[in-house]
Amino acid sequence: MTTTARQSREWTGPALLSYGFRPFFLFAGIWAAFAMGVWIVLLTGRDPLPVAFTPTDWHVHAFVFGYLSAVIAGFLLTAVPNWTGRLPVVGWPLAGLLGLWLLGRLAVLIGGGWPAWVVAALDLGLSVALIAFLAREIFSGRNWRNLPVLGLMALFAVANGLFHMEAQQGPAQDGYGLRLGLAAVLMLIALIGGRIVPSFTRNWLAKRNASRLPVAFNRADGAVLALTGVALLAFVIAPYGAVTAILCLGGGLANLWRVARWQGWQTRSEPLVWVLHAAYVMLALGFVVVGASALDLMPQSGARHVWMAGAIGLMTLAVMTRASLGHAGLPLTASRPVAALYLALIGATAARLLAGLALGQVWLLHLSASLWILAFGGFALIYWPILTRPKRTAKPASRAQPA
Repeated sequence: MTTTARQSREWTGPALLSYGFRPFFLFAGIWAAFAMGVWIVLLTGRDPLPVAFTPTDWHVHAFVFGYLSAVIAGFLLTAVPNWTGRLPVVGWPLAGLLGLWLLGRLAVLIGGGWPAWVVAALDLGLSVALIAFLAREIFSGRNWRNLPVLGLMALFAVANGLFHMEAQQGPAQDGYGLRLGLAAVLMLIALIGGRIVPSFTRNWLAKRNASRLPVAFNRADGAVLALTGVALLAFVIAPYGAVTAILCLGGGLANLWRVARWQGWQTRSEPLVWVLHAAYVMLALGFVVVGASALDLMPQSGARHVWMAGAIGLMTLAVMTRASLGHAGLPLTASRPVAALYLALIGATAARLLAGLALGQVWLLHLSASLWILAFGGFALIYWPILTRPKRTAKPASRAQPA
C-alpha cells in the first residue's frame, strides 16, 4: 500500500515539488516581501507596473488574496493527506497548481489593460482547483470533520470574486469582498488554530513533564467559536455599527480567555511554540481594536492591520516555519534568526497600528513596511535550503545500540 510518505519519496524530480508546503511556502514568503516593496514604490506616486487595480486596492489584494492563497494552498496540500490518509499531490501536478497561483499574481500585477474577467479568472484559478481537491479528499475519505474548512475555502473564493467586481466599480479596499475574505481567514485561524496551538503546546509541555497542560476542547470553546463567527458576520455586513462593535469587543475578550487556557506563558523558552500563542492573541486583540474603531475611538485601517499583519501574518509565518522544519525532518526548535523574524513582524504590526493613531507620522509606515520585508524576506532566505533540498532522514542506529 502506497503511503503519503512513500508517495513523496518516490518523486525523483526537484525536491521543491515533493510536498505541497515546499513551493507554496517559499513563494509566499518571496511574494510577501516583493509585494510590500512594490507598495512602497506605489506610495511615492510612481506607477512602474500596469497593476489591475488602484494602488491601494492592489496592496490589499496582494496580501489578503495573493499571499494568503499560497499559504493556504501549502497548508492544505500538506495537511489534508494526513487528515484523510489519501495520497498527496506531488511532482508536475503540484507544479501545475503553483503555475495557477503564479498566473494569478502576474495577471493582477500587470493586467491593468486586460479585460477584467480575464484577470479575475486567472486569479481565481488556484482557489477553484483547491476547492475541488479539498472536496474530493473530504468526500472520498469521509472526513466530515473538515467540511467547515471546505465551506470557509468556498467563502474565500467568493470573496475574491466580489473584490474583483467591486474594484471595477470603485475602491474595493473597504468592500464586502475584502471583509468577507478577512472573515473567512480569521475564522480558519480560530478553527484550525484552536486545534494546533493547544495540541503543539501540550506535546511540548508533556515532554518537559509540566504539571499544567492546555485545557482540552470543550463546550466553552464551541461557544467562543460561535461568538467569533457571529462577530465576523456582523463585521462583514455592517463594519461600523454599534452592534458590530459590541460583538467584536465580546469576541475579543472571549478569545483572550480561550488562549489564556492554553498555558502559553510556559512556552516562553521556545519561540516556535510561543509565537503560535502570540498570533492567536493578535486575533483576539484585532477584535478589540476593530470594535473600538467601529465606535470611532480609533482609525479603521490601523485597527484592521492588527488582524492582517498581526493575526494572519504572524500565524501564517509561525505555521510555515514550524511545518517546514517538521516535514523536512529537522528539530522542532526555532533558531535566534527565526525568533528575530517573529519579533520583526510583531514590530511591524505595532508600528502600523501606531501609524493609524499618529496621523502624519509617515516614518511609522516605512518602519512597518521595512520590518515586514525583513520578516518575510528573511523567511525566504533562511528557509530556502530547507524547502528546496530533500528531507533529512534519520541515520540508522549502530549495531552496538539496542533495537
